[in-house]
Amino acid sequence: MTGAVHPRTEALYRRVAAAVDADGRLPLPDVTEWEIFPFEGELAVKRLEPPVLPEPPRRGEGGVDCGSCAAGTTGAVWYDERWKLVAPDEPLAIPAVLLCPIPHLDLEDLDWVWARDMGMLTWRVERALRSIGGVGRVHVNRWGDGGAHLHLWFFARPEGVLQLRGSSLSDWTDCLPPMPAWEWQTTMAAVAEEMTVLGGTAGAR
Repeated sequence: MTGAVHPRTEALYRRVAAAVDADGRLPLPDVTEWEIFPFEGELAVKRLEPPVLPEPPRRGEGGVDCGSCAAGTTGAVWYDERWKLVAPDEPLAIPAVLLCPIPHLDLEDLDWVWARDMGMLTWRVERALRSIGGVGRVHVNRWGDGGAHLHLWFFARPEGVLQLRGSSLSDWTDCLPPMPAWEWQTTMAAVAEEMTVLGGTAGAR
């Protein structure tokens, strides 16, 4: 590790040291008892590793070897002159799309005009996913630790499937078998059609 650790981070590690058991592990959180938690059996919290400073670069940092930039609007579900909606590389168990700016921008790079667009498009994507039917709720997530090109995830939780509620939805999505390719393509086409109601272009699927 190189670089100075922030005092708040140092304080976090002191609290961890005071809370771990003899094996160096923290107690399991309450979420493991929630009905939406997707795992059961013997579980253990991983040991917290030391900070890594400076942090390693993300994929596409500075626009170098950025997959989103290289793709442009090719394969997009929907796009306009500034934004695109893309699907994951492979079908998932539930409908999911990612909203990205076409140029290489991250969240902190957006000016107020881009930020306003993102708010409006978040509303539009949520409505487009709900329009396909059978959707109980649309979850919107931004993590940003993997890729440097801004991408907002939208997950459409199936209506009535209450175990998939809340913050465990993305974990469940990794566990459930994916929908067949034809159903995935049909679903993405329906999302694209709804997005074009207020402008933009449906991508070739």
